[in-house]
Amino acid sequence: MLIERAYVDVPEGEGTAENGWPWTVPCVRQLAEEGLAFRAPVTFLVGENGSGKSTLAEALAEGFGLDSYGGSAGYKYASSREASLLGGLMRFDPTREGRRMVRGPRVRRQGFFLRAETALEALTRERSALKLSQAPDGMSHGEGFLMAFRERFSQRGLYVMDEPEAALSFSSCLELIGLMGELGSGGAQVICATHSPLLTALPGAAIVEVGEHGMRSVEWAELGLVDHWRRYLNDPRAYLRHVLEG
Repeated sequence: MLIERAYVDVPEGEGTAENGWPWTVPCVRQLAEEGLAFRAPVTFLVGENGSGKSTLAEALAEGFGLDSYGGSAGYKYASSREASLLGGLMRFDPTREGRRMVRGPRVRRQGFFLRAETALEALTRERSALKLSQAPDGMSHGEGFLMAFRERFSQRGLYVMDEPEAALSFSSCLELIGLMGELGSGGAQVICATHSPLLTALPGAAIVEVGEHGMRSVEWAELGLVDHWRRYLNDPRAYLRHVLEG
């Protein structure tokens, strides 16, 4: 692991709901008040749409120096926009192994921010740097992502992902779980915002549930999304009856 805790260096008088977005988001407000501790090499952020999990993921990536549009550490490819308010205030308590990378010059930082909507573009743009055997834009979204992950995402660094399962099949998600596990055991750190009950089942991973309550650590079996998927697959008509009749 590289980071033990993330927190926000909040200016005096800010950080409350009265100051507007992003402080109106419960998980952001809790982050400002308490910080977010990381207990495992792989951490999943799970929550409904609008819960703030993607806002957290983006801010963590920006705070580390990753391109907010999607890309590697220390470089800006897609735009010249500054970090978001939250990303600009993000700070980290590094582990002993991560101290040199977190507190040193930005060029020492290794990692990647992968967001579903820009993944192929970011990976294609970095083809020469990634030394990929094939161009990702000549493959499906899922194939290109997994190829880049296998060939490049192997060194120690911070890998932030926002819904990487978006274009992946069931079997591809299983492969991604294996790749995440290898990264974590190799000294890297992964932070992944997701809706996937498959990914979150990675043994040893920490799960942070995000919602109106703010943030809380939960076990996989306690997740609402796991319960919903289990009940839906057991009896789809019990769910669809309300949707189709509504």
